[in-house]
Amino acid sequence: MELYNENREYHAGDIVYIFYRNPHAQDVANIQAAAVVNNPENSNELALFLYETYYPLSSEMAIYSTEEEAEQAYHYYYGNDSEGTLE
Repeated sequence: MELYNENREYHAGDIVYIFYRNPHAQDVANIQAAAVVNNPENSNELALFLYETYYPLSSEMAIYSTEEEAEQAYHYYYGNDSEGTLE
């Protein structure tokens, strides 16, 4: 199983980086590592596994292959504060 996203190919087992909004404070976003896994609800799809939850992986998601790439995008979209650092 694989998914192409902006000329990248993802496979189950890959670690990627995404922006994750705090559900308790919607104005706070952080960079978070997530695992690409086989979707347990649909074996023909991939999913992101983050905080014990599966999120269907789609080409509409902003996914970064490295933490550095995610940090650059974070600073571009959110400014130069320190909120984007991986925790």
